[in-house]
Amino acid sequence: MKRVTMGHGAGGEMMQELIARSIAPFFPKLKSEVPLDSLDDSAVVDDIVFTTDGHTVKPIFFPGGDIGTLAVSGTVNDIAVMGGRPLALSMSMILEEGLEIDVLERVSKSIGECSRIAEVPVVTGDTKVMEKGAIDRMVISAAAVGKRHPAMDHNLKVASSYRKVDSRWLTDDNVRDGDAILVSGTLGDHGISLLSFREGYGFESKVQSDCAPLNHMIAKLLEVGGITSMKDATRGGFANAINEWSSKSKVGIELTEKDIPIADAVRNASEMLGLDPLTIGNEGKVIIACVPDMAEEVLKALKKDEHGRNAAIVGRASKDTKHVMLRTEVGGRRILEPPVGDPVPRIC
Repeated sequence: MKRVTMGHGAGGEMMQELIARSIAPFFPKLKSEVPLDSLDDSAVVDDIVFTTDGHTVKPIFFPGGDIGTLAVSGTVNDIAVMGGRPLALSMSMILEEGLEIDVLERVSKSIGECSRIAEVPVVTGDTKVMEKGAIDRMVISAAAVGKRHPAMDHNLKVASSYRKVDSRWLTDDNVRDGDAILVSGTLGDHGISLLSFREGYGFESKVQSDCAPLNHMIAKLLEVGGITSMKDATRGGFANAINEWSSKSKVGIELTEKDIPIADAVRNASEMLGLDPLTIGNEGKVIIACVPDMAEEVLKALKKDEHGRNAAIVGRASKDTKHVMLRTEVGGRRILEPPVGDPVPRIC
């Protein structure tokens, strides 16, 4: 009998296969603009954007954040990258018997502070307690609802002036030949910071988690216009997210390795640990596809925001390849494969 493994929850190909074969087929189909089987960051039902996310991070406190900031940021960002404006959050906390009350209050304070920064209030929730040893301290399941952002009409009008746009939302299947590919900042910070802190490697003194709600930054980008797709590169990192785009949009993507922003400390840590920073999860970075004529303006807007200071144009979509191709720093080319699982488990 096959059983669930840690790799099935890591955001890579194993998780996608598990969802496609053992979960989603048993759910009734609902006709909507962005349904469940599209496996985008959020679903859209009657113009309401809806998402949910579970958080099992270990440890629950880490450099740059905690399970509370993670729950708010990850859920808010899933709404925002679809072109939605997040309006309200739900928080369900499952607590281990014996958890210190001051730990619960510290996490709750983080949730409150992060939701105030995002301007997305927590309006409902649930609390359960399980026997000591049944879970590891606490698990948070968060959900959010939103509406189509008012700036989306302008954004898509600008994009449509350059090429046909097939969706009212920034879905994974809307990347087309020639679209510019951008990232909002350095990749791998969250995963390396948490792994280093958890295992005592010491890199967390130089690298902190990028965990942050990005809805305000994304709103500024929509006001610039020309964006065709957007995705937060969480579990499985940049490599997983960019391959999802390529697969769903049926277009190849060509990337230039030297243009992809990675902090020196993250690069050094990854080399020491035998990890690829492009497969390591992020919690405050998005990848963006836009019509090529708007790429420089989108980049300029990103760099004006505190969460986009290290943004860069890293490649383009191309019909000349069927894969995600990475032009290496030594001049070669290699296929950037999606990870089978996450090399750093339980980082979100």
